[in-house]
Amino acid sequence: MSLHPEKLETVKSKLQKILGDRCTTAHSVLHQHGTDESWHIPCPPDIVCFAHSTEEVSRIVKICADNQVPIIPFGAGTSLEGHINAVEGGVCIDLGQMNEILKVNTEDLDCTVQPGVRRKQLNEYLRDTGLFFPIDPGADASIGGMASTRASGTNAVRYGTMRENILNLTVVLPDGKIIKTGGRAKKSAAGYDLTKLYIGSEGTLGIITEITLRLYGIPEAIAAATVSFEDIENAVQSVILTIQTGVPIARIELLDDVQVDAINKYSGLDLPVQPLLFLEFHGSEQGVKEQSEMVRSICDDFGARDFTWTVQAEDRTKLWQARHDAAYAAKALRPNASIWATDVCVPISRLADCIMQTKADLDESDLIAPIVGHVGDGNFHLAFVLDKDRPEEFEEAERINGRLIQRALEMEGTCTGEHGVGLGKRKYLKQELGDAVDVMRALKMALDPQNIMNPGKII
Repeated sequence: MSLHPEKLETVKSKLQKILGDRCTTAHSVLHQHGTDESWHIPCPPDIVCFAHSTEEVSRIVKICADNQVPIIPFGAGTSLEGHINAVEGGVCIDLGQMNEILKVNTEDLDCTVQPGVRRKQLNEYLRDTGLFFPIDPGADASIGGMASTRASGTNAVRYGTMRENILNLTVVLPDGKIIKTGGRAKKSAAGYDLTKLYIGSEGTLGIITEITLRLYGIPEAIAAATVSFEDIENAVQSVILTIQTGVPIARIELLDDVQVDAINKYSGLDLPVQPLLFLEFHGSEQGVKEQSEMVRSICDDFGARDFTWTVQAEDRTKLWQARHDAAYAAKALRPNASIWATDVCVPISRLADCIMQTKADLDESDLIAPIVGHVGDGNFHLAFVLDKDRPEEFEEAERINGRLIQRALEMEGTCTGEHGVGLGKRKYLKQELGDAVDVMRALKMALDPQNIMNPGKII
């Protein structure tokens, strides 16, 4: 749905007075900004604005609010649940050019960045300080997008998610007012926790324009390892025991045999085509060695094979790049395929049951759907590899996805561990949270009574 032509011209004229040629209605730009990496049909906005400052975002929002025009924030376009689809048309505010690292406080282990800063850009900038930012969702996402979707990733088992690693946000509200949600103190008991409110709000309550992040010291030693198993159940049980034993492992990722075969072909690796764990250890040289030996012993108890580890940076980089390319590797299994990526998260004690039952569903289906997951915190993914010209395949993926989510909820888990709600998971939210959804709706209407902030998402 698009804006009425007269309203479109009025709003476009006002925005161009502020932004000049950074306000555009070029078809190719509109299409790009209505398309993410999800399975949802693209929905382009009517106008795209490229903002350079918090103040510019505020002025854009005020114009949209005065004219009751929807607003959709845009970061890197790597979201997986249709977060950037302009389902009611409107103005997309691209924050990608707001990409300055504003301040690094090395002694306090924090920094403040604009939302368009990419995670790889930030860590490259931080390298000489001896610090790094650990949240690693795989894609080179923008920090603003990661905050808006409460992103997680491979390091979450040790360092937490975006929720645990943001100290303060600058937010432009739906009426254009600018607020800060906190400060740089490591803790605060001052009023409602507005920072947490906006983390994961997916652009429905305001636009994040600055983020203050926790940083960590680069470990003295880092080692990566792979270990294979005859079946998924033993692989997952070894993960559960590793976590329960208290080994401070940094990363622990599971790939099923289908995914291993895919990355072997795509990334030129020669890993055993069996359920496989990717592991990473951080700490002192002695600590890393002790962690590795302890995890190897645990894995051996579950029939592990081919435990190999390395401290060589180039080997680690190759291994983790292959893991991050898992979705592209899955897509390459089938010519001209589309990927439908989904995720759930369950209590770690239920993880083996959830994965095994899901694997059984896939074994009874004709669909290709590799399993990969950040299993150290109970989160795993399916990547359905589908023929976009065969609607029956999407129907089957919908059926299996629905069973997966229902299973996770029955296990007291969640319909999404890190992808977010967007368009794709809205219908499951009421079942998961009950009357809490009504509280969310009340907050939304209190802060955004015109419903102009990314309408149609979450609730």
